[in-house]
Amino acid sequence: MDTGNLGIMAGIIISLGLFAMIFGIFYLHKREKMAMVERGMDPRSYKAQPAPYQNLKWGLLLIGAGLGLFLAYLLDNTVFTSNHNENEAIYFGLIAIFGGLGLVLSYRIEKKELYNDNNKTE
Repeated sequence: MDTGNLGIMAGIIISLGLFAMIFGIFYLHKREKMAMVERGMDPRSYKAQPAPYQNLKWGLLLIGAGLGLFLAYLLDNTVFTSNHNENEAIYFGLIAIFGGLGLVLSYRIEKKELYNDNNKTE
């Protein structure tokens, strides 16, 4: 296959994929509304649950990922100075570890806040 045919095929595949994605979103949305009506719920009165700790979660995730990236940079330039081209795994590993620690910290803070709120009402 030459590059001209590959470009045409890519355009067709991307267009079909985009159409299928939009169709699937609308189909699943209608199906969800129908399921709510079958269960006796009013779809117009349904509102998404508030997520009060969403900003905290994202903030701690990004802080953790930033700390992991910074620590990986420091380790790459100080400890592993012999071969700079083979240390990509350190970056991915530390970003994942510190991002995960940020999410665990977020969970602990949310759990502590919810526990304190429940004890105040009793």
